[in-house]
Amino acid sequence: MNDQSLEEFPFVVVAAALIFQEGKILLTRRKLEAPQGGLWEFPGGKQEAGETLECCLQREVKEELDIEVGNVQPFCVLRHRYPEERVELHFFTCSIYSGNPQPLGCIEMAWVTPHELASYEFPAADEAVLKKIIQGRLENKLLN
Repeated sequence: MNDQSLEEFPFVVVAAALIFQEGKILLTRRKLEAPQGGLWEFPGGKQEAGETLECCLQREVKEELDIEVGNVQPFCVLRHRYPEERVELHFFTCSIYSGNPQPLGCIEMAWVTPHELASYEFPAADEAVLKKIIQGRLENKLLN
């Protein structure tokens, strides 16, 4: 890195899917060679230039799991600073519109209840959204 402070660098913008089905939420596990490899996360990825957040979400979920999502609703936005970069995470609640999830762009996937989330290791940036889910703030969506 040069002499610029991290605050001078733009945020890496990420769209992430909170996909619910039958009271469970879908997780994916990052490939080992990826940054923070081996950690669990919500499906999604980096926004490309000129791409809307919803298009980013649709593209990333298709690449990672070979599914299309629908009923996409903004949930929350979180910012986090890692030593090497700053991220801005846009979380969306959604459901599977078509396809059956297959772990294509990740090591594996898992359907878990909100209470099971605490037993999975996530990147630090996901901490606030995990608390919201575990505390039941999405309970009404999980039951539908």
